[in-house]
Amino acid sequence: MPNDLQTLEALQTPCLLLDEVRLNDNVSRMKKHLAGLGVAFRPHLKTAKSLDVARIAMTSPEGPAMVSTLREAEYFAGGGVRDMIYGVGIAPGKLARVSAIRSRGVDLAIILDSVEQADAVVAHVRASGDAMPVLIEVDADGHRSGIAPSDAAALVDIGRRLTGGGAVLRGVLLHAGDSYSMNDPSALTAAAENERAAAVKAAESLRAAGLPCPVVSIGSTPTARYARNLDGVTEVRAGVFMIGDLFQAGVGSVAIDDIALTVLATVIGHQRAKGWIITDAGWMALSRDRGTARQQVDQGYGLVCDLAGRPYGEVIVADANQEHGIVAIRAGSSAALPDLPVGSRVRILPNHACATGAQHDRYHVLDARGAVGAVWPRINGW
Repeated sequence: MPNDLQTLEALQTPCLLLDEVRLNDNVSRMKKHLAGLGVAFRPHLKTAKSLDVARIAMTSPEGPAMVSTLREAEYFAGGGVRDMIYGVGIAPGKLARVSAIRSRGVDLAIILDSVEQADAVVAHVRASGDAMPVLIEVDADGHRSGIAPSDAAALVDIGRRLTGGGAVLRGVLLHAGDSYSMNDPSALTAAAENERAAAVKAAESLRAAGLPCPVVSIGSTPTARYARNLDGVTEVRAGVFMIGDLFQAGVGSVAIDDIALTVLATVIGHQRAKGWIITDAGWMALSRDRGTARQQVDQGYGLVCDLAGRPYGEVIVADANQEHGIVAIRAGSSAALPDLPVGSRVRILPNHACATGAQHDRYHVLDARGAVGAVWPRINGW
């Protein structure tokens, strides 16, 4: 390996760092938790977007896995992943692309929640001969998309249209997105149970109508973490937990010390009268995500750490321009800024790992010594 990849001081900034030890620990804990509950694990790869991370997270080199874009599906298929769900409601114009991926020997399933989508799938199946597997999306908590779990008529109507038209009805899929607005363990446990119960109710409606429902798939990082009973569920999906971020720490899904992702930045100036340190990591490197502003602790654009990844306490990226980060003490704190001369390096924990990762095309992977042991590519786009 070239010597210029051995130390953090030698890297060009801003860049993305991934702590391999924390990544492995996060994945191991989740796998152990879900195995104890008797369900399969389908890692969501939308955060990592990396084949190297996928191989750590998946239970085999072929999957299973969840993706959020067809670009991801194509990329992971090229790396040998053969069992995937495309977890965004299908647009009819994407069906040919799904079939093209499936023609490569990939069991790529899709999701939908409307008669219009089901009819489009059936028309495509009849025209292409591709008996596409489909999961019906069910609304766990009013957060986003899906059919109400109590609406048996709608579930059965869609199921019959699919099976009658040559598609394969694989089951139901839910995402408890409302759990992201919580931070109380008892509320998160209740959200996990609500998600489980909604999934089982929807599956029972399909089965009562004589329709197949072999897969009952649920998932979000908070509910996966706080689930205590998963009877009737066949698999759990989660993704951001393996890398972690400040938003999930605010929810309580991960600890600050679990976060494996940081942005390496260089100090490029000071505005001492204003109490500012200026870095070369602005919102293009960190993202504009300000999700923690709605939580009990507002982390600005990120929490600032030393080169070992230890937070400086109350030091955050308080504001950001495109290529400038403004580091300051959190409002209301009496802490002092660290002494960081021009040229110093800092690491910044992100608010939202998915959004921050999307700004970068690779991970500089830190080994147990804190040195850069590898560079792993990651992809973006749709």
